[in-house]
Amino acid sequence: MSDDMTDKTAEAPAAAVAEKPQEKAAENAAFSGSSALPEGELTRLTDEIIASLKTVFDPEIPADIYELGLIYKIDIGDDREVKVDMSLTSPNCPAAQELPIMVENAVSSVPGIKETKVTVVWDPPWDPSRMSDEARLVLNMW
Repeated sequence: MSDDMTDKTAEAPAAAVAEKPQEKAAENAAFSGSSALPEGELTRLTDEIIASLKTVFDPEIPADIYELGLIYKIDIGDDREVKVDMSLTSPNCPAAQELPIMVENAVSSVPGIKETKVTVVWDPPWDPSRMSDEARLVLNMW
């Protein structure tokens, strides 16, 4: 995670940050949630959002976008509105129009989510070091 990402996460007032260090992809995504939500509910939403993101695949790459490290930040608000910052493997990605909509639909399908907003960001630029071991295995990139 870049210093820029860390600073943005730290700026979120009254946000509890929950990270799942056992997964390399999760190390790249910053998770923040409202302190107004009970811890158990925040954990459930986080787990279900991750599971939903793992159903979204780049049409040209046989690995899901979460394991590819395309999800940079997930913020769950007091009102259960979710904001997702994601990137693409390249600014010229043929799926640039489709993937954010697919992410929005996947996250919105999680029970209890009120609304989902997806923003495509380019800083920091995506690179293969963001991929999880699972994605590296699937893509034979050892």
